[in-house]
Amino acid sequence: MNYTLEICKLMEMGSCPGYKTEELVMRCPAHFFRRKAAWLEIPVSGGLIWCMPFLMLMAMSHCSALLSTAAKVNLLVLVVSAVFSWSSLSDRVPEFALTKIEESDIKDDSGKEPVTEDEADPEDLEVFYPTHQWQTLHPGQAVPAGSHVRLNLQTGEREAKLSDSENGKSDRREEKRRKRLGKMDIDSNSFTSQELKKALAKMKENEKTERMAREEEVRKKFRPIEQLKEEFEKLNVKLETDYEIMVKLIGKFNSSASTLDEKVAALYDLEYYVHQVDNAKDFLSLGGLQLVINGLNSTEAILKEHAAFVLGAALSSNPKVQVEAIEGGALQKFLVILATEQPLAVKKKALFALSSMLRHFPYAQQQFLKLGGLQVLRNLFREKGMEALYIRVVTLLYDLIMEKMLLEDSPNGDQMEEKIQQYRQVKLVPAVVEQDWCVIVSNLLAMPEHDTREKVLKTVSVLMAFCKERYQGDQSLGTMLSLLRSEYEELAAEEQREGDKDGYFKELLGSVNTIIQELRSK
Repeated sequence: MNYTLEICKLMEMGSCPGYKTEELVMRCPAHFFRRKAAWLEIPVSGGLIWCMPFLMLMAMSHCSALLSTAAKVNLLVLVVSAVFSWSSLSDRVPEFALTKIEESDIKDDSGKEPVTEDEADPEDLEVFYPTHQWQTLHPGQAVPAGSHVRLNLQTGEREAKLSDSENGKSDRREEKRRKRLGKMDIDSNSFTSQELKKALAKMKENEKTERMAREEEVRKKFRPIEQLKEEFEKLNVKLETDYEIMVKLIGKFNSSASTLDEKVAALYDLEYYVHQVDNAKDFLSLGGLQLVINGLNSTEAILKEHAAFVLGAALSSNPKVQVEAIEGGALQKFLVILATEQPLAVKKKALFALSSMLRHFPYAQQQFLKLGGLQVLRNLFREKGMEALYIRVVTLLYDLIMEKMLLEDSPNGDQMEEKIQQYRQVKLVPAVVEQDWCVIVSNLLAMPEHDTREKVLKTVSVLMAFCKERYQGDQSLGTMLSLLRSEYEELAAEEQREGDKDGYFKELLGSVNTIIQELRSK
């Protein structure tokens, strides 16, 4: 039936008594206007809202010739009213769809509103695998990036497919992906989101169970510290700190009731603890340093030996202890032991303590020279049975000379400049030359040990700048150097035959050749 013509007739002729124009408009079939709206490509949100204006417009367009002037005016007023009604409703409806869903329709039987697609948990989204054909997107599916998405106005459903401009790239990516995955099942329906969540939860439970099992295994193997403390208390055993132990050891050494062996044992244990810088400072604050210095006066050689050993360990690289020791008279006592007749073991420990005090302490070096310490060391070379001390003395002289030379070559600063001034007051090299240490050192090249020769060669190289004239006039030194060169040439050649190109003997040969060249130069 042509609804437009029928309405036009009713408006013109008035052949429908009892019906007003508005009533006729509201009775228009909704499906008729939906078809018209789709044909005009204009969305509608309800049959009643869009029925009236479209019906009036179509009636006016098709029947304008048949309408009277009064009917046209009435119909125009009705169209304007309908348009304003649609505008006010559209302001209250934020979305524009083909149909407006009533609130009663979006609730399920339980009265609760279902979760929309946008509110879905990202973990619950199923992956949509697009192809080159349009496919319908179902609620809950995640669309890969780069896909082409559209809204089908005929069906009201979303559709997606691969972008046409990337067909070749997509095919290559898909082929690479399939080659990489091989026979792996990548079907999105293989595992649901709930199954994956359960699997992850199970993995966490298994991890927690394994961790608890490991902790239980550790508890079975080891006892807690609280339990150990309780057992120690029952056994009258207390865990003591280093400080507490040193207090007991100092007390035992200083006790008149302690035997010689107990005092020696106390010193032996103290030497172990005072190696640490902090412990050595505690040892000083407890008064142990002065007690052990006084122990150097003991008539028992073994007590003096262990006392010197403890002092050497405490003085090593510890400026605070060095200062307190020299103020306590330790330097004089070391020199007395070295200058008098004492067992070799006692003199070894005394020389060790003296070396620890002199290194990196220019004030102690200055006092050492004033007290004739260099002469005391020189006299050791005249004593029988003191050969083991020779190389120790030479090493000490080498270290003290190099210490000063390296400091003078270092970058200057305020503190460094002050220390350089202190070293300049130490006249060590002139005393070495004056007391003929040049010859004493060079004569040690006749010793058979290669390690001893290496240290002597280094010392001769350092003294060359001050003893060159003395060495050039020493024929025995020239002869010894020639013998050493021949010996080390053979040993170095043997090393090279064995595949060691930069061996130990080649290094010694280089030191010998350097000294020979220095002596031949003017």
